[in-house]
Amino acid sequence: MTDAETEIRQAAKKRERSKAAFERDDAALRALFVEWRAKDVGPSDMARWSGMTREWVAKIAPLPKS
Repeated sequence: MTDAETEIRQAAKKRERSKAAFERDDAALRALFVEWRAKDVGPSDMARWSGMTREWVAKIAPLPKS
């Protein structure tokens, strides 16, 4: 293998691991939004705590139907 091929393969593997970790952590955060929204925690508070926008949190975790 050339140096270029080795470096590119290593970077690609690292990227895949990072992507998988991001997707896992993102799913966990979304689940928490849904869980706590069902317990009447507002999207504004969760947005402030997470650094996300209120609109994004409200879209992910809308108010559960009564």
